[in-house]
Amino acid sequence: MTKAGKGLDHDDLRAAIRTIHDYPKPGISFRDISTLLGNPRAFRRAVDELVHPYAGAGISKVAGIEARGFILGGAIAHQLSCGFVPIRKKGKLPHATVSISYSLEYGTDTMEMHVDAVAKGERVILVDDLIATGGTASAAVQLLQKLGAEVVAACFVIDLPELGGADKIRALGVPVRTLIGFEGH
Repeated sequence: MTKAGKGLDHDDLRAAIRTIHDYPKPGISFRDISTLLGNPRAFRRAVDELVHPYAGAGISKVAGIEARGFILGGAIAHQLSCGFVPIRKKGKLPHATVSISYSLEYGTDTMEMHVDAVAKGERVILVDDLIATGGTASAAVQLLQKLGAEVVAACFVIDLPELGGADKIRALGVPVRTLIGFEGH
């Protein structure tokens, strides 16, 4: 599809993402989707592309990883007419939670969700803006599975394939859907 045709193509989605070099540290190119979110056509296209394969698939919930996964996940849940589940950093949720700790490049972190956020057997899609090394997304998949959810897919706007995160998710038996790949990190 072209700009003049039926809508944006993937090159247009790529162009809607701002790259900030040497952030958060030298050698890193941060892929900032705030510019995509601020572009109504690009935002709509990204949500539509992430929703399309799962329309009519009996999805019960969309789980979004804090924070950009909340924005995308809420829009996707709305389109699929299902519930939304926030997966947050430790200490941010007010009700009883279930948690998982996971490794980061320099230490560990913990994420949580409410103990009653998903029921055994519910079909869930996990959503975030970007998949890099896969540590956070893998932990989120394991957290959902711990409560008995069937994680139907993990969806991301951006993949950084050289970092291998999508392969980590696939190794957990969860299909991965991404819209755009960027080389490097």
